[in-house]
Amino acid sequence: MSYIGRFAPSPSGPLHFGSLVAALGSYFQAKAHQGQWLVRIEDIDPPREMVGASDLILRTLEAYQLHWDGEVVYQSQRHQLYQDQIEQWLASGQAYYCQCSRKEIKQAGGFYLGTCRDLKLSATTPCAIRLRMTKPVYDFVDQKHGLLTIPTTLADEDFIIKRRDGLFAYNLAVVLDDIDQGITQVVRGADLIEPTGRQISLYKMLGKTPVSYLHLPLALGENGQKLSKQNHAPAVDNLNPKPALLEAMHFLGFDLEKDLANASLAEIIHWGVQNWHTKQLPNTTEITPRFSNRPC
Repeated sequence: MSYIGRFAPSPSGPLHFGSLVAALGSYFQAKAHQGQWLVRIEDIDPPREMVGASDLILRTLEAYQLHWDGEVVYQSQRHQLYQDQIEQWLASGQAYYCQCSRKEIKQAGGFYLGTCRDLKLSATTPCAIRLRMTKPVYDFVDQKHGLLTIPTTLADEDFIIKRRDGLFAYNLAVVLDDIDQGITQVVRGADLIEPTGRQISLYKMLGKTPVSYLHLPLALGENGQKLSKQNHAPAVDNLNPKPALLEAMHFLGFDLEKDLANASLAEIIHWGVQNWHTKQLPNTTEITPRFSNRPC
């Protein structure tokens, strides 16, 4: 099977150093396997999105010479795919309506205990939709980190596939899209290790073979928090991309040659593809970049 990878940012803001690391890691892994690298904009949570962020993200990828294959896919245009699957599960009893609030679940210990599983609620009242967890996943093998364990309470939980506000849940959308696009491996940040168990469960419940996973180390700020849009991480510089590009490659474990500083961006990316291997990746899942005390 030919390799198909992807980079799937949410348009909640411009790309920062941490998301550049994820983009580069997924790109190098795909191209080192002579595969395709797809881009998917995960715009299914409008309240968290920034106007114009999708276009800005694509311009940033182009500025860093990360050219994707095929057309960009937008999750906001794929709602029917998600709804059709939910309707099938509701009809079979695999999914059900749940009226429990976050506050109630928190008061019960922080994990959903199946309160509404057999109440046979309807959509006439504001409800989320949950999936009966019949194929829990308690561990999985990551290409870099080996066997990773998922907490039992999390693995066994009937999780939400459509929110009370009508928005589709991330875990459902990402798995259906990866299946539909033929993705063979997911390369992303280590902050998404925990959801991986639920996503593998979805593959099994859909009767599909799960993809393989490779989780990259997270870039941390000086405060110890991951660099993210939520934590106001600065955007990478589209006008002078080389410093952040080289720093991100160093972060990914490359032993950079000195003459790369004088190479073009395209030459640097090509060198990265030719010299990429997963053994170079740091064994840790969290790292503070060398220049985290100054803007990217």
